[in-house]
Parts: sequence; structure tokens; C-alpha cells
Amino acid sequence: MFKKTLIAVMAASALALTACGGGTQAASGGGADKKIVMGFAQVGAESGWRTANTKSVQESAKTAGVDLKFSDAQQKQENQIKAIRSYIQQKVDVIAFSPVVESGWDTVLKEAKDAKIPVILTDRAVDSADKSLYKTFLGSDFVLEGKKAGEWLVGDSKSASGTVNIVEIQGTTGSAPANDRKQGFEEAIKADPKLKIIASQSGDFTRSGGKQVMEAFLKNNPKIDVVFAHNDDEGLGAIEAIEAAGKVPGKDIKIITIDAVKDGMTALSAGKINYIVECSPLLGTQLMDLAKKVLAGETVPERVVTEETTFTQEQATKALPTRQY
Repeated sequence: MFKKTLIAVMAASALALTACGGGTQAASGGGADKKIVMGFAQVGAESGWRTANTKSVQESAKTAGVDLKFSDAQQKQENQIKAIRSYIQQKVDVIAFSPVVESGWDTVLKEAKDAKIPVILTDRAVDSADKSLYKTFLGSDFVLEGKKAGEWLVGDSKSASGTVNIVEIQGTTGSAPANDRKQGFEEAIKADPKLKIIASQSGDFTRSGGKQVMEAFLKNNPKIDVVFAHNDDEGLGAIEAIEAAGKVPGKDIKIITIDAVKDGMTALSAGKINYIVECSPLLGTQLMDLAKKVLAGETVPERVVTEETTFTQEQATKALPTRQY
């Protein structure tokens, strides 16, 4: 009787140990309860858009139960490459990043691929010919954004007599949105030969950069009719320079921007900006969903485009009370 009792106790103990071991493996090993670890290398905090984008990614990771390792590259490619290599060394499950510029990523992306860590591009693309170096690209169609801006100007300028002089404040040199928005805008304004870009310079997607560039434009060009700024912050900086020069933004000089963040929408509602093409920064939820699908071995589209709209003054006024960013 004693032997039978002892055997039963030992069997129960072994079962309990097995259950505990199984529980530990599921929590920290490869089981179903394993928490996804994502390394996210952000461009920086150069604009209101980027701040909203970072917040979206961080909050969505928390909601989705994803362990997010976050880095801010301060708009320097070398900082992003360093962060990605750090994520590879840490053996994260997935890497996501918004590239500072389009070129120069093949080496580090191949390192991630060799380490069997999938990569998701967010907001900005890379120009790599090897599409196997990343799983998907989630973001806006920047060429289309530029086209929408140009098409509005073509329609608005139909009754204009003589040349319409445009100055362009570009985004960060070499970045996908700067390259593509410029391309789309130029393609659209070809429809009207009187629309002429007389000056173009990078404001680095910052308000201070937009102001500085616009000051130089005003100094060197006696007649400016339109400003096309690659984002709201640059446009807001241009407004400061235009007002300092004694001119009325939105009237003496029309302004077209891209993003539709609250500060930009407020300026549009007040008539200081004339037209805004939306570029949504709220990519976090889609990013977490894509990461889970990729890690589950599901097939995801090579390109995931976000849905966006455009705003006139009246539309901005209606949208502002419920604007999230």
C-alpha cells in the first residue's frame, strides 16, 4: 500500500513539473503565447506628422501586445543602420523602419535576411532592386500626392493670365516622399504651360527649414505666385517668412502643402494655406497586423497603400474638431 501511494505521489509530481515546464516554454520560447519583439527604427521627430506617426506605432504595439524596441535616427541614415544592426544582434522577431533616404540599404537588409529576420518598410520606400530583402512596404503613394497637389493648381490657375511663378520647398534630399512628390507635381502641372517652377530647394521637412528657404526665395525672386511645400511644417515656416515680408499668405502668395496635421489644417481653415493633400501618419495598427501575418507565414501584399483624401478651406474647418493628429 505504501509503495502504491509513493508511486502515485511521484507520478503526480512529475506531471506537475511537466506542466510548469510547458508553461514556461510557451511564455518565453516558441509557443503560441510568445510575445512578438519588434525593432522599429524611426526617421526622427522632424515634424508634427512624424510625432503622430511615432505615437501611432507605440500605442498600437502596446494594444497588440508587441514588445517594441524603438530608436530615433535623428534624420541620419548611419543612425538607422546602426539601430537595425543592433536589432539583428538582439535577435528580434521582426524589424520595421521608415528609411531616411531611398538608397544605401542593401547591405544591412541582406544582414537581416541572412539572420532570418523579416523587414517591413513603413511610410518610405527603398530603391533596392532585390525585393526579397523586405516583406512589404506600408505607406502612402507619394507620386499620387504630388499629382493631387498639381492638379488642384492646374484647376485653380485656369483663369490666370500670364506666367504663374511657383517655388517648391522640397523634403529631405534623396528621401522617397521628396523624390516622388516632386515627380507627381511636375507631371500634373505639365497640363498648363503657364505654370513654371522658378526655384526649388530642400527645407528638410522642418518648419525652420521651410522658413529659411522661403526667406531666400522672397529675397531672390520679386514675383512669387505659389508655394508648393512637400509637407505642412515647411508650409507653416513659409507662412512666417511671407508674413515677415509684409505679404498675405493664401492671397498674395497661394500655398499648397501635403500632410494635413492639425497645425496645417488650422492654417488652411484660416485661409493662410489654400489646399492640403492628406498623408496619414496613423500606420501603427496596420503595421502590427502585417507583422503578425508575416511571422505566421502568411502571404502579404508587396505594397500596402493607405487611404487618404484632400482638403479645401471649408473641408478643413469641418474636419478639425475631430482631427486625431
